[in-house]
Amino acid sequence: MRVNVDKVLERDQKLSELDDRADALQAGASQFETSAAKLKRKYWWKNCKMWAIGIGVLVIIIIIIIGESLCVHR
Repeated sequence: MRVNVDKVLERDQKLSELDDRADALQAGASQFETSAAKLKRKYWWKNCKMWAIGIGVLVIIIIIIIGESLCVHR
């Protein structure tokens, strides 16, 4: 009987440790999720900025080409 009680106490201790580890893992997962969302948003904006710069450069090039072609015809 004493052996069974010791086993139950040992099992309870292991379950408690496992529960603590699971809580720590959950906290880490939540922190990772938050960090990943921030990083995704950061690079989304960076991508938007690059597209805007590219489109701006393209528009400037088109304006220069049209301006040059109009000046040549005068």
